[in-house]
Amino acid sequence: MTSTTRHTYQTGIIGNCAYIAHVNKNTNIDWLCWPRFDSTFIFGQLLDKQKGGEFSILPDGEYLSDQRYLENTNVLVTEITSGDTKYRVTDFAPRFREHDRYYKPLMLIRQIEPLEGSPRIRVKCKPVSDYGREQLTVNRGSNHIQFLGGEERMRLTTNIPISYVFEEQSFVLNETKYLVMTYGEPLEAPLASTVVRFLRETTQYWRTWIKHSTIAQFHQNVVIRSALALKIHQYEDTGAIIAASTTSLPESPGSGRNWDYRYCWLRDTFYVITSLSHIGHFEEMEKYFNYVTNISFSDELRYQPLYSITGKKDLEEFIHDDLDGYMGNKPVRIGNQASEHIQNDIYGQVMISVLPLYIDHRFTFAERKDSDKWINYLLNKIEMTIDEKDAGIWEFRNFANIHCYSNLFQWAGASAAEKMARTIGDDGLVSRAISLKERAAAHIESCYDPIRKVYTNSAGSQNLDASTLQLIMMHYLDPASDRAKDHLIAVERELKAENGLFYRYLYTDDFGKPKTTFLICAFWYVEALAAVGRIDDAVREFENLLQFSNHLLLFSEDVDEKDGSQWGNFPQAYSHVGLMNAAYRISMKLDKPIFL
Repeated sequence: MTSTTRHTYQTGIIGNCAYIAHVNKNTNIDWLCWPRFDSTFIFGQLLDKQKGGEFSILPDGEYLSDQRYLENTNVLVTEITSGDTKYRVTDFAPRFREHDRYYKPLMLIRQIEPLEGSPRIRVKCKPVSDYGREQLTVNRGSNHIQFLGGEERMRLTTNIPISYVFEEQSFVLNETKYLVMTYGEPLEAPLASTVVRFLRETTQYWRTWIKHSTIAQFHQNVVIRSALALKIHQYEDTGAIIAASTTSLPESPGSGRNWDYRYCWLRDTFYVITSLSHIGHFEEMEKYFNYVTNISFSDELRYQPLYSITGKKDLEEFIHDDLDGYMGNKPVRIGNQASEHIQNDIYGQVMISVLPLYIDHRFTFAERKDSDKWINYLLNKIEMTIDEKDAGIWEFRNFANIHCYSNLFQWAGASAAEKMARTIGDDGLVSRAISLKERAAAHIESCYDPIRKVYTNSAGSQNLDASTLQLIMMHYLDPASDRAKDHLIAVERELKAENGLFYRYLYTDDFGKPKTTFLICAFWYVEALAAVGRIDDAVREFENLLQFSNHLLLFSEDVDEKDGSQWGNFPQAYSHVGLMNAAYRISMKLDKPIFL
């Protein structure tokens, strides 16, 4: 694997739980959707260099770039060196406490500081609308530029001479300059002092958030970056946590596996909640609980695999033919047809996700209202689907099976229901939960291959699947048992790549045979190694996976086995969740004093 052949995403992300922006090492805002995560992009060069607009701050000549985060923050710094000059661009989304609530406006702030010499720079700001199909009307003010069109009303406020920005003319940077891009309400305050205060308070907010996190010493800096990335993938208004802020970044070049990930997958609820619990962030957990609860009691029949950030069900998928696609990879998809699929692990995922509300004494049990109705409601859904074929965790579009993974989470959900029912003293619910556990276990055992000593992906199948590693982490299999150890050996023998990466599966699906590994599966593998007691192997494999980040310790969804290239939507929140959970499991096993 060489740096010259390896593809990595050259961006960092900033956000404030209302939006996420991708800042390229070339200073351009490559991706920004306003006013919501799932809105049209206003900057979208990630998918089309010509139609995606632009917001860059560059010298006229050649340059070198270095990018980093301010320590323990989501504030991003890009330093540009051109000849004997150098300048710094600090990008951030304001977020801090004000008037007993979080201030998180649709406001992108860029601070530009000269560092060496007299840099000559050019600012270009050309937002677009309707995924690049609509050019905005540009109006010039005395100290701002206003962009109008459709429903969009944006303003760029700056202390740079407006003529230089309006005409995209280069100028000498001899003092600190500010660019404030707003959606809706413009900034009506003294520019320099406001930006300085917002930067100070936003930096302090993130550092305080990290100080209030419980993160073990094992690769702590990496876990901190993952926690910060995960945090801004939560849409705080509703509590939803999206898989990624991007759409249509291909799982591998030319694969056609280009999906819109700007939605909330209920099937990942347990992993997300677990990772937040590990770092002690209960506010985010409760917001997510509220989001899931709102969906649950508005969805009479089935859960969908995924919902919009407001819980909307209709995520109609359509192809945007007008856009070139990332590095020419088409199709560009908006929406996600997987919302129509049947995935029966979801009900168990939701059940075990709310379990902490009943067994973790840091939550107030008295606040749990209608507990018997809630448990009964979810048990009904498990009972309704427990014998049914589904699309499975990987959302196969054209075939269904009795999947081991789906029944595992029905088993786990029924187990959680049993614990909750015992907590509230409901013997009837206890009996129902035990009965459903036994039925789910029978389906799981129908997937066992006694000759190979492994659980297959589905009943009657010979195929192996990385998702069955969860049999060990969910304690369906006793991690200390020979059956758990044998299962792990069989799965790693078939699905582990030479460089430590891990495939979801290697059988042919709707789009052919997968060509890239799935990063969260590699972190599941690390967890399984730690769970069965192979601690040295777990540490080695975890540390090996760190090389597959980009320059800012941000991870993609997929990684190419051959050259370690990053592919798929980026950064993938669930890859970071996998890292956080794997690091936590290893740290609990190591249990070493900090001074050793």
